[in-house]
Amino acid sequence: MTERRGSGSWKRHLSWCFFFLLLWNNAEAQTRYSVPEELNVGSVVGNIAKDLGLKISELYDRKLRIASESGKQYFSVDLGKGEMVVNERIDRERLCGQNANCLLPVQVIIEDPLQLHRIEVEIQDINDNYPHFLSTDRSLKIAESTVPGMRFPLESAQDPDVGSNSLKSYTLSKDECFSLKVKDLGDGRKIPELVLEKALDREKKAVHQLLLTALDGGNPVRSGTSQINITVLDINDNNPTFDKNIYKVNIPENSIKGTTVVKVDATDLDEGPNGEVEYSFGEHTAEAVRSLFYIDSKTGDLILYGELDFETTSTYNIEVSAKDKGMPEMEGHCTVQIDVLDVNDNSPQIVLTSKPSPVREDAPSGTVVALISARDVDSGANGKVTLQTQPNVPFILKPTFSNDYSLVTNGVLDREIFPEYKVEITAFDSGSPSLSSKKTIPVQILDVNDNPPHFTDRSYKVYMKENNNPGSIICSVSASDLDVGENAKISYSIIDSKAQDIPLSSYVYINSDNGSIYTMHSFDYEKMKVFQIQVQAKDHGSPSLSSNATVHVFILDQNDNAPAVIYPSAVLGSVSHQRMPRSAKAGHLVTKVTAVDADSGHNAWISYRLAEATDASLFSVNLHTGEVRTKRSVSEQDDSSQRLLIEIKDNGEPVQSTTVTVDVLIEDGFHEPVSDYRKKSAEISKKSGKITLYLIISLASVSLLCLMTFFILLVKCARGSRGSSSCCIRRSESGYKNPNRNLQIQLNTDGPIKYVEVLGGDMMSQSQSFGSYLSPMSEFSDFTLVKPSSTTDFTDTLNVLDASLPDSTWKFESQQCLCFEIQASELLYSVAEESKPGTTVGHMSKDLGMDIRSIVHRQLHIVSESNAKYFEVDSTSGALVIKEEIDRERICGLSSSCHIRSQILLQNPLEMHHVTVEVVDVNDNAPVFQTNGTSLEVSEAAAPGTTFRLESAYDPDVGVNSLRSYILSPSDCFVLKMDMKSDGTKLPLLVLNKPLDREKQSAFRLILTAVDGGKPEKSGTTLILMNVLDVNDNAPEFEKPMKRVSLLENSPVGTLVAALNASDADHGLNGEIFYSFDKFTPSYVLKLFSVDPLTGEITVIGMVDHEQAHVYDITVQARDRGTPAMEGSCNIKVEIIDVNDNTPVISINSLSHELSEDVSPGTVIAILSIRDEDAGKNGEVNVQIPFELPFKISSSYEGHYTLMTDGQLDRETVAEYTITVTATDSGSPPRSSQESFVVRLSDVNDNVPVFSQPSYSVDIAENNAPNAPLLSVSAFDPDVGENSTLSFSIVESNVHGYPVSSFVYINPEKGHIYTMRALDYEQMNVFQVVVQVRDQGSPAHASNATVHVFIIDQNDHSPRLLYPALPPEGTLQFLVPSNAGPGHVVNRITCIDEDSGHNAWLFYSLGGPDAGLFHIGAHSGELRTARKLAQDEHKGVLSLIVLVQDNGKPALSTTVAVNITVAEKATDASSERRSSPSRQTKGSSDLSLYLIVSLSCIIAVSLLTISVVAVRWLGYRGHLACLMHRLGFKQALRQRQHKDFHLQLNTDGPIRYLEVVRGSHDPHKRTHTPCFSTISSRSDFVFVKTPNGALSTSLSRRLFNSSFMKQKPPNNDWRLPPNQRPGPSGQHRFHTLQQRWTPYEKSRAGPRPEEAGAGAVGGTGPWPNPPTEAEQLQALMAAANEVSEATATLGPRYNAQYVPDYRQNVYIPGSTATLTANPQQQMPQQALPPPQALPPAEAPKAAPTPASKKKATKKDKK
Repeated sequence: MTERRGSGSWKRHLSWCFFFLLLWNNAEAQTRYSVPEELNVGSVVGNIAKDLGLKISELYDRKLRIASESGKQYFSVDLGKGEMVVNERIDRERLCGQNANCLLPVQVIIEDPLQLHRIEVEIQDINDNYPHFLSTDRSLKIAESTVPGMRFPLESAQDPDVGSNSLKSYTLSKDECFSLKVKDLGDGRKIPELVLEKALDREKKAVHQLLLTALDGGNPVRSGTSQINITVLDINDNNPTFDKNIYKVNIPENSIKGTTVVKVDATDLDEGPNGEVEYSFGEHTAEAVRSLFYIDSKTGDLILYGELDFETTSTYNIEVSAKDKGMPEMEGHCTVQIDVLDVNDNSPQIVLTSKPSPVREDAPSGTVVALISARDVDSGANGKVTLQTQPNVPFILKPTFSNDYSLVTNGVLDREIFPEYKVEITAFDSGSPSLSSKKTIPVQILDVNDNPPHFTDRSYKVYMKENNNPGSIICSVSASDLDVGENAKISYSIIDSKAQDIPLSSYVYINSDNGSIYTMHSFDYEKMKVFQIQVQAKDHGSPSLSSNATVHVFILDQNDNAPAVIYPSAVLGSVSHQRMPRSAKAGHLVTKVTAVDADSGHNAWISYRLAEATDASLFSVNLHTGEVRTKRSVSEQDDSSQRLLIEIKDNGEPVQSTTVTVDVLIEDGFHEPVSDYRKKSAEISKKSGKITLYLIISLASVSLLCLMTFFILLVKCARGSRGSSSCCIRRSESGYKNPNRNLQIQLNTDGPIKYVEVLGGDMMSQSQSFGSYLSPMSEFSDFTLVKPSSTTDFTDTLNVLDASLPDSTWKFESQQCLCFEIQASELLYSVAEESKPGTTVGHMSKDLGMDIRSIVHRQLHIVSESNAKYFEVDSTSGALVIKEEIDRERICGLSSSCHIRSQILLQNPLEMHHVTVEVVDVNDNAPVFQTNGTSLEVSEAAAPGTTFRLESAYDPDVGVNSLRSYILSPSDCFVLKMDMKSDGTKLPLLVLNKPLDREKQSAFRLILTAVDGGKPEKSGTTLILMNVLDVNDNAPEFEKPMKRVSLLENSPVGTLVAALNASDADHGLNGEIFYSFDKFTPSYVLKLFSVDPLTGEITVIGMVDHEQAHVYDITVQARDRGTPAMEGSCNIKVEIIDVNDNTPVISINSLSHELSEDVSPGTVIAILSIRDEDAGKNGEVNVQIPFELPFKISSSYEGHYTLMTDGQLDRETVAEYTITVTATDSGSPPRSSQESFVVRLSDVNDNVPVFSQPSYSVDIAENNAPNAPLLSVSAFDPDVGENSTLSFSIVESNVHGYPVSSFVYINPEKGHIYTMRALDYEQMNVFQVVVQVRDQGSPAHASNATVHVFIIDQNDHSPRLLYPALPPEGTLQFLVPSNAGPGHVVNRITCIDEDSGHNAWLFYSLGGPDAGLFHIGAHSGELRTARKLAQDEHKGVLSLIVLVQDNGKPALSTTVAVNITVAEKATDASSERRSSPSRQTKGSSDLSLYLIVSLSCIIAVSLLTISVVAVRWLGYRGHLACLMHRLGFKQALRQRQHKDFHLQLNTDGPIRYLEVVRGSHDPHKRTHTPCFSTISSRSDFVFVKTPNGALSTSLSRRLFNSSFMKQKPPNNDWRLPPNQRPGPSGQHRFHTLQQRWTPYEKSRAGPRPEEAGAGAVGGTGPWPNPPTEAEQLQALMAAANEVSEATATLGPRYNAQYVPDYRQNVYIPGSTATLTANPQQQMPQQALPPPQALPPAEAPKAAPTPASKKKATKKDKK
């Protein structure tokens, strides 16, 4: 390939030499002049004669003339001076438009000989044009919601000038909201863009007027301006605002409909629909309010729409909302408080507190007949009522309380004369005018009870079928009483008796009201056939009278029993196997089936039938006996195995039956045993069956043995304290009696354990007890109330409890009266709402000073002022109890105090007392929202701080249990704010915290939670769906801002030029796009192209001609339909592709009609110009002449050709030639044209060659291509023929030490100088070449000319990395610490550029996937962190690409790959990977170890527990107690009877412990405190601690029924210093000498105190699961036993140092503490040695608990 290229290059050089040799005499030189435009006519351009080397005289002789290619003669030659002058005004802009270089070619033609010189005149631009805008005034509309940073393209200014005189910059008048940015499109065009710098606010400034100025770069500077009027479009960003937050108004309740109550007024700063306000009621306004009031949506007038009633509602708080008509709607709120004024519009009401009591005719005067209340719902004086009765009746009204009266007798009554009175009562109020009402009360006169009831029959007989349905009626008995009223009311009952030793009440029961007798269960005739019932009828008189009757009940048998098969027995299986000999004859007895029926009579008759048989002809069954016999002899053909199915029926209705199957084996022998076929079928699975049986028996035996063992131990331990352990006392012959002998544990039996009572008392003294009540429903504590079971005053303790426990923990039992008092015959109680029916409110009989018999006799009952009956009186205890569950919210609503007022009515005589029960609120209602979800709309243009009112929650509870706060789910854009109303109500407000962007998030789902203040807290939630409404804040964007397309000229109409696609991130109309041309698009473009507004397709609508314009710049705009509209633009460059549609045109510029015959070849005959308007190949023209002529034609330069001789001419042979020139283009298909002319031969003379100028200067850009033309030198010779043939050469010289011929060479014929190689500016910037021209005369003549070659620097060197050195792998490696902050310098990258000037200026930039984490100095190259790296960004390697770019054109760049490693992350990751396998291996091995250890521990602990409990029980029952008695504790026992018990509670917060203390009355004696831990979160005991020492409730020498136990010696842990004594769990702090401890932290089971050393902490861990009720019962019984032991060991000289451990074997369910027991005996106080001499005590052993069995975990070991 190299040789081939070299051969081609040599051939080209040879052809060029030959070509220049031919043209040396016609195109000798090319000269360029530069002149500014707009020169005056006659101005000198240049001395053409001098530049062409012509004398002035030659100009006339050789007919020098100028020809212009443009057609206009802008220049002419002054032949007198040889100067080329301006002939016509030159306008560069009209000639060259926006082209930077404007060259006007001029041809200089000289004849004799014919020569052509091409002169280029460069027209220089001057600043003669102003920048101008097509429109001097432009209007823009921008929404005030437009986000800062939005750009708006403006109209570009036009400046026809070029270069430095062209448009350079734009300026904008000052405005705080707008700035100007200039966008460079890359092709030199600059588009100004208006940038929004600050958010707009139409309410502050609605119109912005700006002045845009375009400046050029000329001197002086010229400018043009355009006025920009910006109208700010309003958005709905202001809420309507009321002039008042609260409107207060008073209105009488009798106001008529249509009355205007108040006028509210709200204003909105927005305009148009956004500012139009409509009024309405709040969203959650009650329907009752809407039915009473109406608000005018336009005026805001609040109008009365219904009828007001002060008595129904005295105050209305109405929420009024003002909404505008914007999108989205904005609203404001206010509250209208309407106070209704009372008027006297209600008549008094007479209410019968109790129904009129019938009065005995012998009743004395003053007997209360009825209780009457007067009510008037009006207030003030309108509600004061006065009552009076009619005259002439033996009754008067007696006032009792306010508006309460008693109707009493005032004379003698006679039932025979007046059995009934009609008493009329009139009520008057004190209003003006006064209103009144009347009520008639009937009063009946009662008879006395003097007649007993009588049955209709004295004896009844009843027949009943057996198997009756339980509850069916047997019969009804009836009795009558001649008395009336209560005396005539009869109650029926059955007198207790027995039937078959079973109480009759278990068989039947009687309806006490109607005497109907019903069965309790189904009767069985087979068990009982007859029984009797004694029925008693008793009236309700006083005294009561009764009579009896007998009912005989006979049971009738039913066929309810199927026959039962006696033989064959069912134990043998479902199939009976029999055998018979084959020789059996007819009538042979095979077997006998026997059955019985438990029924009697006909129902028991049994019949037998052969239902199925293998051979029915062989066997028969007797109908009555069941004998199976052969019907015929057995033959050999009969099967050896026969199966019979025998059916057995009874004679009942319906018939009952059963079947039995008999297999008969026919054998040949009589004595061969018949095997049981069942054994064959069972042999297969015999082994597996035995194994399964053995496993079941073993499992059952082990389970039963374990259960029996634990049960026996549990029973023995529980009974031990009551039985055998009292042996020492029974053996004692002294008269001392143990005061603790009656210790009892009492538990409730109505469900889960709720309380336990420890009772003790002497049989000879008044028994007292105390109770510790537990609530299983409490969330915080299981001890919720401690109260005495006697009459001991315990008010202080209850006050402590009430102050320390949460409201939700109170569970009131039967004696749960918190407080009561009697004031003026009015009882006050309080009770918690939701208390269960039967809960005691107060001991009413005690407070009224009545006994139970008086209550029953006087028929005490409760009368409520309302219809609901919440309370009743327990007739057995005289207590006021709850009848139905009380809902405080339903009764009192949101009132802070809630009282239920009732009256106590007593008969005989009628008496009334008032009872007021305060209902205490409990947190039984969670806050609720009226709706489950709320949907709100917010514009994405809403400003931060915009507030949205949310729905308020409703909590019917009051006080601390009421609604307290709201919580909003986390959100970046919204926060919650609370607004407090005047009445204290909290309103949640949703506040916009940051600007919204619908394109990022179109909706927000928020959860609003309302929380009350109760304990535990209750909450309600509602969903808030915030829909973000779109605003037109996104301009349409094209896929590419600039696009290049190609189009064939002459394309038909409708041809698709380009399809554009733009997108808009907005929604709806804001996102719909239509396309159009820019309004500044030239009209000629609009005539050629059109754009589809919907699809964006650009099509051809006119004729496109490449010759008119080969490139069209079109700007297409994409505009959305939002308000205001946003737009984007795309620049399309349409390049017109030429087609061959023009024929070449031949023009003869010069023609020599005569030639010398001795002219040498190459003599120019004619100069031709050939042009083709087409471009490219279509414009390339090939010129030809007939080949037989001695002439040839060649191109001197583009479009110009010379016709010259091409051989020896012989005038005598051919005197004249006709030459036809043919021009053909290279298009497809090609086009051609011809031109013919005649040339005659003549003779000429020769001259010497001369250069056109003595020296030449040429500029060449470096890095030129080899063989590139440098310049052309020209010389001419006035001679003709051989003497005018010139050759050019280069004179040898050195340039920088190299021959000049190595740099350039010259075409010897044409004088074209070419470069031999690429030149490098950095090596050489200038050199000289001496050119010599020589003619062919003899002698030859030569002349020299100097060519100065200036090399121009080009941007040919890319930036090169200097520091740091690039490693072999080609990537720089940097490290950065993971905690590096923003601005941390990673490294500095330094590059250099070998070019010079602006080409060497360098700029740095970043790219790559992690470029956002770093930034680099544009000029310094310093690489810094952009921000602190996040945790998830600590990946192994961060990749960057550093782009280094120079300032040349085109710019060159170098990229450097950089990998940045976060140092710490890699190390952590590797270590984690290394450690992962080991952890997995270790975890699996630990798991196996834990499983083995756990299994071993469970087995060991189980065996140890049984052993320890058994041993302890044996020692506990016998010898230890007797030994203690023998050691002399009798005196101590006698002294114990003078001690008292104390109940001690804590008061510093929630109850944490309870103490049962027995000690001396002597204040100097010490007491002890068995304290229990409450650290467990699942504790079952929460105890009470005393304030300032101990709050004691004396138990007054309480006696316990418990066997005497020997005193235990003190544990070693009690002798430790107070700050080192171990507790049951964790580290503890001791408070007083009573050695209480409070756990600070949890711990696991530890060593024994003696083994652990001083300061060691021992104890057991928490329970893994809550204890069962059996465990709780066992623990409570053990605790009671320990209380007995504790009280038995306290002596008069008790010392705190030796306090024994009374916590032994007490397990507190759910607690982390398990108290220990010390098995050692404690010696008598007198015999105790000094502390230092005490023998080492045995370590206490903890009772086994589930916690003690728990294996220590890995965490515990740590």
